[in-house]
Amino acid sequence: MWQARLRKIAGYAGVILAAGICYGVFVQRTGLAIPCLFHLVTGLQCPGCGVTRMCVALLRLDFETAFYSNRALFLLLPVLGTVFLTYIADYVKNGKWNMNRVQSGIIYACIVIMVIFGVIRNILPL
Repeated sequence: MWQARLRKIAGYAGVILAAGICYGVFVQRTGLAIPCLFHLVTGLQCPGCGVTRMCVALLRLDFETAFYSNRALFLLLPVLGTVFLTYIADYVKNGKWNMNRVQSGIIYACIVIMVIFGVIRNILPL
């Protein structure tokens, strides 16, 4: 039964990955990207501003540009990746979508870090 769950997850991951790569290539070739509504309205950078640039830079394996596009998320990617991979592994193993307390705590801590980063990046020249 776990094989069916693994195939299901792999299928979803493949679609999401393909869509992300297509969007990244489109942005890289055309320079057109989905604008940040928060930035358009306020002129300030939200915690997620720079994520598209970061992902496009990661597609090119340009880690320096990726880091400077969104420093906080770049540094949190390994942590978030580990949390989500263990979450998915638990689902494949048990067939239940249950995030444990440690995983939830890490996600909440990452959200707090991103919000703090969003405030600081508009105060200090980062």
